[in-house]
Amino acid sequence: MDDDSGEGRWERRTGGLLALASMLFLAAYAVLVLAHGLPEAWQDLCLAAIFGAWGVFAVDYAVRWRLSGQGPRFVRTHWLDTLVLVLPLLRPVRVVRVYEAVQRRRGEPRLALHARVITYATLSASLLGFAGALAVYQQEHEAPHATILTFGDSVWWTCSTLATVGYGDVTPVTPLGRTIAVGLMSCGLALLGAVTGSFSSWLLQVFSRQGDEERPPGS
Repeated sequence: MDDDSGEGRWERRTGGLLALASMLFLAAYAVLVLAHGLPEAWQDLCLAAIFGAWGVFAVDYAVRWRLSGQGPRFVRTHWLDTLVLVLPLLRPVRVVRVYEAVQRRRGEPRLALHARVITYATLSASLLGFAGALAVYQQEHEAPHATILTFGDSVWWTCSTLATVGYGDVTPVTPLGRTIAVGLMSCGLALLGAVTGSFSSWLLQVFSRQGDEERPPGS
């Protein structure tokens, strides 16, 4: 059933706008990081888009805090929202919530629970991986003794980190780059655990149904 609270109604009204702001933020940041030699006017435009999008996030956070009526407890109960406000590069991950709203019909999810978990984890990993690759590349490619010299290197490193493989052929050398690495490792473990657990649960349900169908009547 849909949330009919003031906060719930606000989220439904602003979901599309916030999704667009998230994509604008990520696109502007990507251009700023990857487009070397960008004219100063375009740099200013990208920065304006980044800060404008962040301003939208801040207004949304403040309004939902006010509508929740929870006071300071809102920060604890909405810890993910607080985190993405402080670290807006994580904001595109919340686009998954818009995808969930699209998948619902008459208050019921159109996808099975296991499919939803796998789909949301895949979307989250893709968005988080791209944002993490941009952030690491920005910090690393000009650092002394850096091994992540191109955006391709950063994407490769991000994929191996999120997959918890970690070949070690390219590694971050800056303090901020290593901090980002710790965050990606933690997210990779959480997302991989969610997908693995959901897939295992689905297999157990399938095998259980098959066992019930094959069992002779009355046994």
